[in-house]
Amino acid sequence: MSAISTAVLGLGPMGAPIAAHLAEAGFPLQVWNRTRAKAAEFGERAVVHPGEIRAEVVLSALPDVPEFDEVAADPVLHAWSRHGTRHVVVLSTTSPERIRGLVERVGRFGMEVVDAPMSGGDAGARAGALSLMVGASSEAHAAVEPVLRSFAALVEHPGAPGAGTVAKLCNQVVVASTLVGVAEAFDLADRAGISGARLARILRAGLAASAVLDAKAKKIQNREYELGGSARNQLKDLRYAIALADELGARLALGRQAGALFTEAVDLGFGDADHSAVYEVLSDRS
Repeated sequence: MSAISTAVLGLGPMGAPIAAHLAEAGFPLQVWNRTRAKAAEFGERAVVHPGEIRAEVVLSALPDVPEFDEVAADPVLHAWSRHGTRHVVVLSTTSPERIRGLVERVGRFGMEVVDAPMSGGDAGARAGALSLMVGASSEAHAAVEPVLRSFAALVEHPGAPGAGTVAKLCNQVVVASTLVGVAEAFDLADRAGISGARLARILRAGLAASAVLDAKAKKIQNREYELGGSARNQLKDLRYAIALADELGARLALGRQAGALFTEAVDLGFGDADHSAVYEVLSDRS
């Protein structure tokens, strides 16, 4: 059986390494990026216009569904369908409502949507070790799973389209709440005269150890917020989670508090900094 043909839309910190892993795994690949110079790095695999894509599976690494809608308007979807695209995979974090709308629009052209939001950040993307939460029909999941496993260490299928997005929003509530807790602890320790390096060693040795602590402690200690995941995107995800909580009647107390703190961080100008910059709000030193 021939390899599944693929295409990647968006070659940012996540999309570019994902595309590289697909090529390395032997999947026929095309790429598109708004800034053509970035796509040109992939040589003859680059296309100038999204409508030129000829792939069975199109993966969107664009920031959200509205950006995808702008790039893949109905004439583009018609062209994809006519040339054999069967599945559109949304890798960004979005809302269940946006996925429902996309399922309807893409479905009019005989294609299926798979929502497969990513966890693991740009480091996970470069290592090919992302965690993916996949919302799809059983048939669609089986069709795209070999593609997804080329750049992910975990491919979990919690249910139908939209279920992957819900799982990712749950993930983002944990990440944001944990990050706020870590930032508060470092601020409290600093005020009491305990160094950040010492506190990090203490926390890592016990129940407070976490992937968030490992990834963000140095950024907080040094107050240097080189981008991993942005505060602006963290706020976007929390707003989606809060909207879902409102829809389902969930309290989401910590998620709402984290949303308020990240709103402050963005308002203070840290939107494009790493989300660990929420420390600047909590330490009251911005």
